[in-house]
Amino acid sequence: MNTINETNFQFPNQKSVYKGKVREVYNINDELLVMVATDRLSAFDVILPRQIPFKGQILNQIATKMMNETADIVPNWLIANPDENVAVGHLCEPFKVEMVIRGYLSGHAAREYQLGKRVLCGVEMAEGLKENDKFPTPIITPSTKADNGAHDEDISRSDILSKGIVSEEDYLVLEDFTRKLFERGTKIAASRGLILVDTKYEFGKTKEGKIVLIDEIHTPDSSRYFYAKGYQDRQDKGASQKQLSKEFVRQWLIENGFQGKENQQIPKMSDEKIIEISNRYIELYEQITGEVFVKASTENVLNRIEKNVNSFLTNKNKQ
Repeated sequence: MNTINETNFQFPNQKSVYKGKVREVYNINDELLVMVATDRLSAFDVILPRQIPFKGQILNQIATKMMNETADIVPNWLIANPDENVAVGHLCEPFKVEMVIRGYLSGHAAREYQLGKRVLCGVEMAEGLKENDKFPTPIITPSTKADNGAHDEDISRSDILSKGIVSEEDYLVLEDFTRKLFERGTKIAASRGLILVDTKYEFGKTKEGKIVLIDEIHTPDSSRYFYAKGYQDRQDKGASQKQLSKEFVRQWLIENGFQGKENQQIPKMSDEKIIEISNRYIELYEQITGEVFVKASTENVLNRIEKNVNSFLTNKNKQ
């Protein structure tokens, strides 16, 4: 089955290309960004050797749907989707922070809490909480946006402002947008039998100075979901929550002796494991969106993407 490992396109008026862990972003004439979602799979800040069929399409289409479902409350960078794996949007100057918001004591917050910490990114967490308990009010725990593959690091609101990473005027907008998006995301998730546990948002500024939402939103790679049915019963019994996120990949890697640490070897993924992961991503898509996933043709997939993007750019230039 054809998958997308990397792309090397040369689009009209292309200025540069940035290759992230999963997405490859083409700068068109310092005006547009063409973001291609590959099928690469990353975990513990490491890109795994094999790609997952349809993963890029799934992430791109979830992010697009969620952008459309929140555009009335928070403006975003998106202009069009000329291909199932592609989003085209306004070129923005990204803020150097990721806005992480948590409705529940899970993941990184739970690990810090279990170490005895009661303050995360300058935000106090109450005593007496169990892992996966709901916070009285969602908390914002920002992280720095690391360069060159370095790990993101927790940072407090006061440090962001004192270091001049974001101005106070802009940061107030980021906080407001973050809370509005999480509230909407929580309602969307609830309508599909899910709990939006935590997520991250990234923002940028357009050339006109407008703050907009960029990158992905409410995908299983950027968010953690629980199934709502049985949540409270599992909490009362001290049982693990039924999750809907990329966590199942991390757990398999951990069970096979890999957490991204030095001298650890990435376990070999069989063809069966690759198909299993692909099917799990399709399940994630259908549960999160409430729609049946339609597989795009993977025959000559790179040619398909190049043709669709070139057609879009040509038509846009004629406008």
